[in-house]
Amino acid sequence: MELRYGIIGCGMMGQEHLRNIALIDGASVAAIFEPDPAMRAQAAELAPGARMLDSVAAVVAHPAVTCLLIVSPNHMHLAQMEEIAAIRPLPILCEKPLFTDPADAPRLAALRAAYPAPIWVAMEYRYMPPVAHLIAQAPVATGGIKMLTIREHRFPFLEKVGDWNRFNRNTGGTLVEKCCHFFDLMRLIAGCNPVRVMASAGQAVNHLDERYGGQTPDIWDNAYVIVDFENGLRAMLELCMFAEGARFQEEISAIGPLGKIECLVPGPGRFWPIHLGAPPVPQVIISPRSPKGPLVLDVPVDPALLAAGDHNGSTFYQHQGFARVVRDGQTPEVSLLDGWWAVAIGMAAQESAATGRVVDLTRAAYAPTAAQGHQQ
Repeated sequence: MELRYGIIGCGMMGQEHLRNIALIDGASVAAIFEPDPAMRAQAAELAPGARMLDSVAAVVAHPAVTCLLIVSPNHMHLAQMEEIAAIRPLPILCEKPLFTDPADAPRLAALRAAYPAPIWVAMEYRYMPPVAHLIAQAPVATGGIKMLTIREHRFPFLEKVGDWNRFNRNTGGTLVEKCCHFFDLMRLIAGCNPVRVMASAGQAVNHLDERYGGQTPDIWDNAYVIVDFENGLRAMLELCMFAEGARFQEEISAIGPLGKIECLVPGPGRFWPIHLGAPPVPQVIISPRSPKGPLVLDVPVDPALLAAGDHNGSTFYQHQGFARVVRDGQTPEVSLLDGWWAVAIGMAAQESAATGRVVDLTRAAYAPTAAQGHQQ
C-alpha cells in the first residue's frame, strides 16, 4: 500500500517532514495546505507532485490522500484533529504538542475516545540513534534506573511564520512547546506515570529586545524541572536556550546500582561552524561501577538522514514506524495518551515555575485520569 500524505502546515518543520517522506519507499505527498505564500512555494519545490489546496477540509477530502500529517502551529493541532474527525478520520501523524491550553484536556479525552483511526504523536527524540541505544541498553547498564538527567544546551527559538512561537498563548510555554519531547522520554524510560513536578524557569536572555505588535515575547529560555515517578525514579531536566556554543546539544544520563549510561547528541549540523571541521559524532558512554572503566561508543547517523533534517535522523525513523501503522495495522508506538502525558508534565512544570509550588499530577485537571483513559 502506498502512503499518500495530506500535509497540514509546511513551514520549517513541515519541510523537514517532506524531505524525509521522500526517503520512505512507497510514500508520496498528495496534497498540502500551507497558507503562507513563501512557505507554500518552498514546499512546492520539495514536493512538486503535491496539489496545493486552500484549507484543512480540502486536504482531508482529497481522494488521493490515505494518511495525514499535522505540522501547523501548536495551538491549532487539537482543533484540526477535531475537524478531521468530522470529515474523514484517516490515520494521523500529529506534531507535538497535542494541545496548549490546560482547559482543553477534556476535548482531547473526547477525541481519544471516539477517533476510529490511529493517531501517532511526533516525539522524534525517541528515535535519535544515540537516544534509542541508551533506552535499549539502560536496564542492563544501570541494573535498574534510579536517577535520570536530561540536559539540553541549545540555540534560541528560531524565527517562525508570523512569529507565533514567541508567545506562550500560542505555544503552551517553553516547557510544553520544546520540552514535552524530554518529558516523553522520561516517562518512556521510567515505564510508569509521573506523580509530582517542581520547576524553576524564566526568561533571562533571549527575545527581550524584540517587539511584535507592540508586545514583548514572554517565552522562557531556561529552566530546571524535577519529575518524580510512581516507581520512585527521579528525573531532572536542565534547559538553557542561550548555549549554542556547546559541543553537544543534548546530554542524557541514566544511573542505577550497577552503573551509569549516557548519550551525547550534537545539534543540527547546519549550525556547526565550518572552521571547526566535521561536526561531532553522537556517543553513548557506559560507565560500570565495578570494575571501573567507561566504554565510549560512537553512534554515527546516516549522512543522508542528517541532510534531511535537524533531528539526527529521527524524523525518518518515525515515518518508517508510521508507515507500518498505516500499511500493516500496527499500533502507534507513540499514542495519544503518550502525547497527552508529555503535555501534562510540561503544563505542570509551567505551573510550578509560575507559582513556586510543587504540582501533584495525580490531582491536576489537565492530566490523564482513570475516567479519561488513564490506562492504555
